[in-house]
Amino acid sequence: MTKEKRNRAWYGKNDRDGFIHRSWMKNQGFPDHAFDGRPIIGICNTWSELTPCNSGLRDLAEGVKRGVWEAGGFPVEFPVMSLGETQMKPTAMLFRNLLAMDVEESIRAYGIDGVVLLGGCDKTTPGQLMGAASVDLPTIVVSSGPMLNGKWKGKDIGSGTDVWKFSEDVRAGEMTLQDFMAAESGMSRSKGVCMTMGTASTMASVVEAMGMSLPTNAALPAVDARRMALAHLTGKRIVEMVEEDIKLSQVVTRASIENAILANAAVGGSTNAVIHLLAIAGRVGIDLTLDDFELGSDIPLLVNCMPSGKYLMEDFCYAGGMPVVLSHLRDKLRRAQTVMGGDILAYAEGAECYNEDVIRPLDNPLRPAAGLKVLRGNIAPNGAIVKPSAATDALLEHEGEAYVFENIEDMKANIDREDLPVTADTVLVLKGCGPKGYPGMPEVGNMPIPARLVKEGVRDMVRVSDARMSGTAYGTVILHVSPESNAGGNLGLVQTGDRIRLSVGQGTLDVLVSDEVLAERRAVWVPEPPRYDRGYAKLYTETVLQADKGADLDFLVGKDTRPVTRESH
Repeated sequence: MTKEKRNRAWYGKNDRDGFIHRSWMKNQGFPDHAFDGRPIIGICNTWSELTPCNSGLRDLAEGVKRGVWEAGGFPVEFPVMSLGETQMKPTAMLFRNLLAMDVEESIRAYGIDGVVLLGGCDKTTPGQLMGAASVDLPTIVVSSGPMLNGKWKGKDIGSGTDVWKFSEDVRAGEMTLQDFMAAESGMSRSKGVCMTMGTASTMASVVEAMGMSLPTNAALPAVDARRMALAHLTGKRIVEMVEEDIKLSQVVTRASIENAILANAAVGGSTNAVIHLLAIAGRVGIDLTLDDFELGSDIPLLVNCMPSGKYLMEDFCYAGGMPVVLSHLRDKLRRAQTVMGGDILAYAEGAECYNEDVIRPLDNPLRPAAGLKVLRGNIAPNGAIVKPSAATDALLEHEGEAYVFENIEDMKANIDREDLPVTADTVLVLKGCGPKGYPGMPEVGNMPIPARLVKEGVRDMVRVSDARMSGTAYGTVILHVSPESNAGGNLGLVQTGDRIRLSVGQGTLDVLVSDEVLAERRAVWVPEPPRYDRGYAKLYTETVLQADKGADLDFLVGKDTRPVTRESH
């Protein structure tokens, strides 16, 4: 017996409420038979001109609609908040949970049977998945896709990664300001997300590894005609998913998230995948912890893309993309259902690598072990993370004196002081940049190298903070220290001159002062007052969870799949 569609509670009634729901939709020219019980598919679009990464989604929505109509469905596009990583202040991460609320309530309130999530820029994909997971309808993702490779002076340059490099070169006097400005115009040459393996491309890659998109979704360039074809096929498939009643919770399982962790290691993915996967798992009801990310610790780095390698996403696509990576990981992947209905291994069938320098075989990886490492100690009793594949090997075991910046303003005001008392062995510490403290946990953890040291040729130092860093960034950067300083974490008690010991091999991060001294400091510690006293930012600050819990809002964890029964008239 065919299950009655969810949309019938809106459009299937012959009373006053049904009249209202259908009649007002008909002002757009939809005929009677559009409401005959066929699947109604919501197209959840984060298109915005203020989110350059997502500026191609308006076109992709039309491709999805074609596929939905072809399969006998009824497509309806709706907007949600768009989070422009490069444009928003104080940080797009502050608004990820607001987007998730927007998505959740839009899906719940409207009479749709399934949803296609159109996202791309860093926080849009996880925010959409979080919101959709809390309603749990049939769901599938179409990513906006990466930009074309950046070009400058006849060579490829990568968004984010080369920004950080060029900026340091200018500060060191090794690159002219004129060249720096010229590179700006060649870096972003088309619509799409960062063409490095930053957070946007990382999330698209792990979404594909989780089976939440069709194969090849991660790497097809935004302007490649094959992405429009993929959107069309996705529209067709979501109608079939509704008929087959394949809900998001059947695809996003512990097994599929473990596959995402393995894939993130293999592609050299962003540290931000940790905080997003933790939040998504919390919505689905999966008890995921930081320790679970150690599953990827011995996975070799296979994808030679910036910031961990030298190529870009366009090259990754032409080399074969995620199907090749999944093929290489075949023996390590968990059996897990996908939006296609079968097992994730089907995504690897027929995969062929066309450039083994871009996608390395298992017996010739870029690094033998590339997974993110979890650190614990008296600075981070609830955990912190580091990305070894983007770090300097010699600094992964390190001890040095701390130089502390109390907040971002302190850091910016003093980092370029010629008399800053630091050496290459100093551990830079930044406080006040966690979920509550900033608020929103910005991508400032990869602090600039002090100007005096940059001029001496220093390009990496151990840096410790409760912040995040861009997936395009690199360096020996300890991130997501939990609890954060503004929540009373021990990071807030570290003082300039303390010695800090880091051992990535042992998974430890400690300040070498006694518990008694820390207790004395805590007794006189005074938290900074909140920076916002109204609106969403106030709600966020008062309810946000710590980084090790995914930085979701405490009252949003979990889901509510109850039908909406009350009418508006």
